Amino acid sequence: MRNRRPEAPEAALRLLGLAARAGALLPGTERVREAARRGTVRFAIVAADTSDNSNDKLLPLLSKSGVPHVVAFTRAELGAAVGHAPLSAVGITQESLAGQIAIALESGVTERGK
Repeated sequence: MRNRRPEAPEAALRLLGLAARAGALLPGTERVREAARRGTVRFAIVAADTSDNSNDKLLPLLSKSGVPHVVAFTRAELGAAVGHAPLSAVGITQESLAGQIAIALESGVTERGK
C-alpha cells in the first residue's frame, strides 16, 4: 500500500458531499448493489470497516458488473461526508464526478477493483 497524499482523502470526501448535493450519490450497500445490477453506478467506494457479509455480496457484484471501485475510509467517514449515519458503501452515478473522485483517491486507495 502506498502512502496517501494528505490532501487526497479530504478532497475525495468533499467531492462526495458535492455528489450528494447534486443528487448523484447512492448511499448504502443495497442501493449500490441495485444500481450495479442496473448498470447505473459509475464508481463505488466501500468502507474499509464494512462487514465480511456485506463485502461478500457487494465486491464480487461490482467486479462482475465492471464498476470501478475502491475500499477506502471508514463507515463513519463516508456517512459524515454525505450527511448520513455511517455507510458501508456509496455509489456515484454521474460520470464526471465519478472520474474526479477516482482521481482524488488514486494515490490513496486501500484496494482497487474493476
